[in-house]
Amino acid sequence: MNWEQLLSLKRFGDTNKRIRKEQDETRLGFEVDYDRVIFSSEFRSLQDKTQVIPLSQTDFVHTRLTHSLEVSVVGRSLGRKVGQRLLKKYPHLKEVHGYQINDFGAIVAAAALAHDIGNPPFGHSGEKAIGEFFKTGDGLKYKDQLTDKQYQDLCDFEGNANGFKIITQNKLRLSYATLGAFMKYPKESLPKKPTNHIADKKYGLFQSEKVLFENVAKELGLVKRSENDISYARHPLAYLVEAADDICYTIIDFEDGINLGLIEEEFALEYLINLVRDSIKSDTYYALSNKEERLSYLRALAIGALIDEAADIFMNHEEAILSGDFNCALFDKSKYEAQINDIIKISVENIYHSEEVVDKEIAGYQIINKLLGVYTNAVNNSFNGNASNYDALILNRLPKTIDFSSDDLYERLLAVCHYVSLLSDSKAILNFKTIEGVTF
Repeated sequence: MNWEQLLSLKRFGDTNKRIRKEQDETRLGFEVDYDRVIFSSEFRSLQDKTQVIPLSQTDFVHTRLTHSLEVSVVGRSLGRKVGQRLLKKYPHLKEVHGYQINDFGAIVAAAALAHDIGNPPFGHSGEKAIGEFFKTGDGLKYKDQLTDKQYQDLCDFEGNANGFKIITQNKLRLSYATLGAFMKYPKESLPKKPTNHIADKKYGLFQSEKVLFENVAKELGLVKRSENDISYARHPLAYLVEAADDICYTIIDFEDGINLGLIEEEFALEYLINLVRDSIKSDTYYALSNKEERLSYLRALAIGALIDEAADIFMNHEEAILSGDFNCALFDKSKYEAQINDIIKISVENIYHSEEVVDKEIAGYQIINKLLGVYTNAVNNSFNGNASNYDALILNRLPKTIDFSSDDLYERLLAVCHYVSLLSDSKAILNFKTIEGVTF
C-alpha cells in the first residue's frame, strides 16, 4: 500500500479526480466528512444509546454519542501526531501532493466519530440479540432460503458492517480515505476468523455492500488477503481509529465505574497512577482536593501517555502495516499492556457484569426479539400478498426512507435489522410497549 492512494479524496459518484493541492483550505474534504457524520440523524440517535450503563439518569455517565465524540478528539490528536512524522518520512506527500498534518487528523477524527454509528440499541448485547433471533429464534426459518454468507451476516449481526452500510449511503458520500479508516475488519462474514490476524477478528461488510466495498478497496490500493473471499488488509489509519477507541473505553468506562461507585475510589486511583507513573507530578496531584479533580488529572495524563505510545508503535511498525503484515492491535505491543489489562479486568468484573448492566441486556434481548418477529412477519407477509390488518398497521409505522419491499428475502430481512439497529434505547422500548399494548 502507498500513502498517495490511501489518502484518496474520491467520493462515490465522482467523475474527476480530486487533487489535494486544489482543495479549499477553508472547507477541506476530509473535514467535510466529519461535518456530514455529525449532522446525520443516525449519529444524533447515539445520544440515547447505551455505552455501558443503560438509561442512566446521572449527568456524567457516557452514552454512545459522548463516547464517539471523545474517541474522535483522541483520534484527531493521534492522527496529527502520526501525520507529522509521516510527512517527515515521506516529504513528497506535502511537497508534491500538498497533504498537511491536519489531513491525517481529520480522516481519523471523522472515522472515529462514526465508529459506533451502526451499533443497535442496548449496547453490544443488541448485536447478539439480533443474531440470536436468526440462530435460535423465529428467524431460523429463513436459513434454507439464504446463502451461507447471507445467513451468517444475520446470525453474527455486526455493528461495524451496519456502520459501513450507513456511512456509504448517498446522502453522506464520505471520502474513500475516511471509509477505509473506518473499516476495522475489511472482510465478509465467512469464513469466520480464518486467521489470528486482527483484521479477521470480526467482519466489516454485509453481502449487500460487497461490490461497493471492493470499489473502495481498489481505489485505496488495499492489500488483498484472499483469492476466494472478500478479505483485505486494513487501511493503516484504521489502526489509529481502533487505538483511539481502545484508549477511551479503557480509561473513560473505568472513570464512569468510579463515579457510579461500582469501583472503589482509592483502589481505582492506584490503577490509574500505575499507568502514569512516568508523567505524574506528585505535588500537583496531592494538591487536588476532591475525587473529581484527581480523576480528571489522572485521566488526562493517561490519555496523553497512551496517545504518545500509540503513535510510537504505529511509526515503529509502519512498513509492516503498509504491507498488511502487522497482525495485532497497536496496544498489543504497548509497554503499558499489563496496566491496561488490569484496568479492563476490573471494569469487566465491576461494571460490565454489574446487575444494572446485565438487567439491561436481559430486557434488550426480549425487546429486540419481539420487534424483529413482528416486523419480519409483517414485511414478508406483505411481500407474499397475505398481510393481515395488523401487518398493515405495523407497516404503516415503518419509515419510508428504508426499502422493505425488495424482491430479495435477504435484502428485506437486512432492512428490518437495519431499522431496528437505528432505534435509540428509548424508541425501541416505546415500540415494544406499543406492540405489547401497554402504552395506554
